Amino acid sequence: MNKREKVWLTSVLAAAMLAGGCTKTDGGEKAGPDQGSGAEQALEISWFIDGDAGSLLPDKPDDDFVKKTIEEKFHVRLKIQSYPAGADYDNKLTVALASGNSPDMFITSGTLSQKLIQDGLIAKMTPYVSKETMPNYYKYWNTNELEMKSYQVEGDFYRAPLPYKKKLDLAYYIRKDWLDKFSLPVPKTYDEMLEAMRRFSHNDPDGNGKKDTFGFTTNGNGKSLSLSFPQWRQHGLYAGYYVENDEFFDTQTDPRVAKVVDDTLQMIKDGLVDPDWFLNKAEQVTDKAVQGKAGIVYSPDINFALDSSPSSVQNKAKALNPKADWVPFNPYPDKPFWTENEAGYPFLFSKKTADQNPAKIRKTVEILDWLAGEEGFLLTRYGQSGKHYTKEGTKITIQKEAYLKDIVQKGNFLSIYDFFSPPSPETFGLTVKDPDQTPRDESILAFLRTGYKYVPSVGASTTPPPGVNLGEMRTKMSEYHARMLFEDKSSANWPKYREEIMIKYKAKDIFEAYASQISEARGKKITFKAAN
Repeated sequence: MNKREKVWLTSVLAAAMLAGGCTKTDGGEKAGPDQGSGAEQALEISWFIDGDAGSLLPDKPDDDFVKKTIEEKFHVRLKIQSYPAGADYDNKLTVALASGNSPDMFITSGTLSQKLIQDGLIAKMTPYVSKETMPNYYKYWNTNELEMKSYQVEGDFYRAPLPYKKKLDLAYYIRKDWLDKFSLPVPKTYDEMLEAMRRFSHNDPDGNGKKDTFGFTTNGNGKSLSLSFPQWRQHGLYAGYYVENDEFFDTQTDPRVAKVVDDTLQMIKDGLVDPDWFLNKAEQVTDKAVQGKAGIVYSPDINFALDSSPSSVQNKAKALNPKADWVPFNPYPDKPFWTENEAGYPFLFSKKTADQNPAKIRKTVEILDWLAGEEGFLLTRYGQSGKHYTKEGTKITIQKEAYLKDIVQKGNFLSIYDFFSPPSPETFGLTVKDPDQTPRDESILAFLRTGYKYVPSVGASTTPPPGVNLGEMRTKMSEYHARMLFEDKSSANWPKYREEIMIKYKAKDIFEAYASQISEARGKKITFKAAN
């Protein structure tokens, strides 16, 4: 999961790889100091959390200022195990729980958490997690407690979502230097975007005398009609699924897919699309943007066009063509661009710990709430005040040399500890300044914050009904999308294909179940209409 993007960190990420390898276990052999002579024994608590691939906890205890701060502030001895999220992470956690060596608090995927709850290994959160015990944490949910309610499983409060960044960093990007060549504005409408694509495809924007550029490229990964094609939003379809006017919509099985297919076919027929788009992988889209083979792409990378990120597409493109100028744009300023992020992985407490030593759970709750507050946020995102960053009023300025030396080159370990503090300084009314950012960068970042309309997510954890194969349905759906594009060359058969998906592959059952789950979470009736 991509929950720890940092605009200011990308410029030094390469150094983090010096250590290579994976995340590391801190066995906790060396404990933090007790406060004062004669103080009672520090409480030992253990966490099992996911960390970014390549992140390592420091070898020397004195280098780990986050752990040291927690241990001194809360009078604990903290043992952390951290691995990248994935199957190996799930297996290690499952083995630990099954062997009786259960961590006190841990993070899991939603699917695994449900299984662990059903297996009776998870403590109920009601005695521990509330607005009174975790006021900082609950600030993330004050405007939408549906998310908290939607996390209830097996009829009770066993798990809670990690705080997360609400808005994504999705954007369309365009070569502004190519627009300037044709005296075209940065597009603000669908038609303006298509006109730019035509010029980019047919009028030699790079001036090399060859017909080797295209207006648009994307990646179909050899199997799907990419949601980055602008025709989806042109016909009011966005995100994977969403709710409008108390009705549930699934974007890729909607009746309007017919219009999306026909308009996409026309764009392809007009020669505006990279002919390799269907087989492209994401990295090939990036390569073509860098190489100047396409003038418009879609990207979730906040660093895509930044001068201050050495590895950005902007800087790589400029290395080949000093005039290259990638900028974000929105051809649908009045339409929803996507839904807000949904809550991701939950955190849970061990039933064994709750039964045998509930003080460990209460202490963990104290620490987690501190991490969700401003003090914990600053420490786990930017390091130590006055050393790794300075704060003047509401402005945070990163001291990149110290950050590189003390954090990135020592395992980039903050990306392990920042699991409870999402990259949203605006939560605390703060702004963050990378000293390498240019005025152009600031303009781009401001546009990414305000230039796209995000609507609330469905606000519920959705699961297919028992015995229904969601993957099989989606595979057949993608197969029919491809058939319309490459065999039928028309959307005429979509109503027939869609009916088969709805009935034979049980999409109707799936989406009715989703609508019911959303209805329960929202406390109001949400419907799904399967008929065209």
